[in-house]
Amino acid sequence: MFRQQAVALVLSFLFAASACAAQCGGDFRAFTGAVSREAAAAGVSPAIINNAFAGVTLDPAVLAFDRRQRGTFRKSFEEYAATRVVPARLNRARQLMQRHAALLSRIERQFGVPATLLMAIWTLESDNGTGDMGKLPVIRTIATLAHDCRRSELFQRELIAALQIVQRGDLPLRDLIGAYAGEIGQTQFLPSSYIKYGVDYDGNGHIDLRHSVPDVLASTANLLKVNGWQAGAPFDEGTANFEVMREWNRSVVYRKTMALFAARLSGR
Repeated sequence: MFRQQAVALVLSFLFAASACAAQCGGDFRAFTGAVSREAAAAGVSPAIINNAFAGVTLDPAVLAFDRRQRGTFRKSFEEYAATRVVPARLNRARQLMQRHAALLSRIERQFGVPATLLMAIWTLESDNGTGDMGKLPVIRTIATLAHDCRRSELFQRELIAALQIVQRGDLPLRDLIGAYAGEIGQTQFLPSSYIKYGVDYDGNGHIDLRHSVPDVLASTANLLKVNGWQAGAPFDEGTANFEVMREWNRSVVYRKTMALFAARLSGR
């Protein structure tokens, strides 16, 4: 999910009952020790906690990216969409719609989200899993952002959610790799969204948003459905579904680009 979504998504975080106790800033080892106690209280095993934080240090590159990424949508919709809704992407998306037609039909029946919009999101976020899903260790990334005092409470909760992904057996720690705000997988879920909206749609007992296309697409649809998606209704700007898409990305420009991509897939 897009980098600027972290603040909005955490408002609906499953584990947001109380603020985490770790004090931001100061000694990093003391900070991770306090978060470790919070994680243990949330049911994460000592073995997972110890392995996750072993040798973890602050990542200055993550902080630098976080401070410069706020102007992403200074471009107009026309400027932004021109670089995202391009023939190569549309052609690949059409081919994948045919390959996964049965899966997409099943998801649409269950969750009410059209295949064209799911394909738009999947393509825009990671080029359908073939593009950049991030190469950073999620624990280090989120621990860095949690230690920073600007949004510490938010990212402390994301850090515990990341540990719970490992605790549940959805991803091993070595595979907990993501982008500059800790987004994971082919449609870039923050850890809290992974926990809250993830769906085991291939039936293997794990929610794998890095490798399993059924899990990726069903979880993406589930996020929209849980937040009020109206099946069969339009989702252009000004509609109720367009507002539901704020749970995916608050930017009007980005949501209009999602809708445009879906429209192009529909032949409009």
